[in-house]
Amino acid sequence: MRIAIDAMGGDHAPAKILQGAVEALALLEPGDELILVGDKAVIEQHVGAAIAGKPVRIEHASQVITMDDSPVEAIRGKRDSSIVKMVKLAKEGQADAIISAGNTGALVAAGVLMLKPLAGVERPGIAVTLPAKGGFVMMIDAGANPAAKPAHLHQYAVMASLYMKALRGIEKPRVAILNVGTEDEKGTQLVKDAKELIKADASLNFIGYVEGRDIPKGPCDVLVTDGFTGNVVLKVIEGWSEALVGAMTKELMAEGPELAAKFQPVMGRLMKRYDHEEYGGALLLGVQGTFLKVHGSGGPRAIKNAVGAAKAAGRLGINAAVEAHLAPKA
Repeated sequence: MRIAIDAMGGDHAPAKILQGAVEALALLEPGDELILVGDKAVIEQHVGAAIAGKPVRIEHASQVITMDDSPVEAIRGKRDSSIVKMVKLAKEGQADAIISAGNTGALVAAGVLMLKPLAGVERPGIAVTLPAKGGFVMMIDAGANPAAKPAHLHQYAVMASLYMKALRGIEKPRVAILNVGTEDEKGTQLVKDAKELIKADASLNFIGYVEGRDIPKGPCDVLVTDGFTGNVVLKVIEGWSEALVGAMTKELMAEGPELAAKFQPVMGRLMKRYDHEEYGGALLLGVQGTFLKVHGSGGPRAIKNAVGAAKAAGRLGINAAVEAHLAPKA
């Protein structure tokens, strides 16, 4: 599998991104290749010696799309940026998967403008895994499409259900819509209209609405929402998880080093479970190829795990299953 990594995207680029790429070499199998996309001189300065003789090649890109750039304008104005060059590799069949911790909007825009969407998919969505009782909940969309339409939410439900079926072997994943209440009369018109479309699809195991406070209880396998709401939920969960673990650690230390040492393994497991870097990245569903978006603050471990996640996603054949379900029938 040929996996392209945006060496210049993210809060800690290029050093931490490239460090993660080097660590990910241990995950490669015969025939695999990493493609580092970015300023060639900078990449060689950081990891030239470490990648010498390894299944790695550098694709030079002279420009960088920053987190402050307007996504569509940046895609059109920075044609030699690492994100654009990386998506171009996928378009030309030179990369099977791409990974970036850079500008989310630009990555999505490049995917939509430069690649064909999967047949039957109008807008792609970002699928993230949220830790929950008994495993995790897959939420879609986490930021790709803030102005979603009912049809988009139905497509997200289908794509995420197929992904969960392939990933976890769940024959009929439970699908729910995120809402402010569980009663039928509650919610925006978008939520109500999406409910009717999802409910009418016999292939989906729709169980109704789920409130945000119930997500940690694992009430469903797939949670559908628009990109604006999903991104807010994701960042609130990340912030509160980090704050809670930090507060618990501080209180344990205040009780004395012996107690803190006794609980250290427990705290380590908690931090690992709620650390976004552990999951590598979020899959952008609905476009040709395999797209993984890593958190902007992601470090070496996130990049390494994203490479592992890309290899796993590539083996599942999700795109073919999505097109078989959503493509218009002749």
